[in-house]
Amino acid sequence: MKRNVLITGGAGFIGSNFVNFISKDSELKIINLDKLTYAADLTNIKIKNKKNYTFIKGDICDKDIVENIFTQYQIDTIVHFAAESHVDNSIIDPKAFIDTNIVGTFNLLQAAYKTWMKAPNQLNPEFEHARFVHISTDEVYGTLGEMGLFTEDTPYAPNSPYSASKASSDMLVRSYFHTYGLPVLTTNCSNNYGPRQHEEKLIPTIIRKAINEEDIPIYGDGKNIRDWLYVLDHCKGIDLILKTGNIGETYNIGGKNERENIYIATTICEILDTIIPRSNAKSYKDLITYVTDRPGHDFRYAIDASKIENELKWSAEENFETGIVKTIKWYLNKYIDKNSKGR
Repeated sequence: MKRNVLITGGAGFIGSNFVNFISKDSELKIINLDKLTYAADLTNIKIKNKKNYTFIKGDICDKDIVENIFTQYQIDTIVHFAAESHVDNSIIDPKAFIDTNIVGTFNLLQAAYKTWMKAPNQLNPEFEHARFVHISTDEVYGTLGEMGLFTEDTPYAPNSPYSASKASSDMLVRSYFHTYGLPVLTTNCSNNYGPRQHEEKLIPTIIRKAINEEDIPIYGDGKNIRDWLYVLDHCKGIDLILKTGNIGETYNIGGKNERENIYIATTICEILDTIIPRSNAKSYKDLITYVTDRPGHDFRYAIDASKIENELKWSAEENFETGIVKTIKWYLNKYIDKNSKGR
């Protein structure tokens, strides 16, 4: 099916991986709208068929830009990645998270409603196949103890300005379905990792600090637990939801890879010990340093992905131990190439 797909935040980590993944489909016209903040990188985009791809630098908070894109390109599909997403930054300066994650999402919903629908619950005939896929996070559910999993029915209990802003955007998306009949779908995913992630995040930080012989900072006692999802598995899940998901539904996407943060750090260090040993013959694990814990640091996230597995037949192909090797090799190529060019 021919679609005019608006990807918001398509120069970021998950967005760029998704753009690359779907770009092989010649039936798609891809419009990538990205503000190009510090976390974006246009070199992340690897598209061969460029006649079906358009990049627009712009902010989803700019209502005029959003509306003009819908009009000019007759957008019938949105996959909405654009978001401020770093928890530490949301603690220091939450306003940017409110603006982008809430106001920006509202602008997209309004533009979609105006373009696709002639009245509540009445789609214009040319947009009967329209879809709005909203990409969210498991952090909206709050924190878990040692047992249990997040399901699509878990009550929202966000604990940071970041997760609160994402919870708000999720509720806006939900409201546009129940009030107007807008054809929306929401995904809540666990922690992503893999190529093209910004270096401020945990796994790139560990790799970068290690090869630069710097202290590797780990919050608190390192016992916080996250469920890790390889980014390509996530992209495949989003694409499946776009094509076959039930309108108005939420789908949790998780990797079934619960790992303590200290396990993440030690595993990366052990792999680096094998691939690129230190000149002093010591282990990179000696660089691990415990630092003061983040305020309001959630203890554990873990997703029950049985809904998407059973209904849409999705499953994660990578476990953490296979995915992390691929990830480390990608970052080593990136950092080694960068260092060699700087000489």
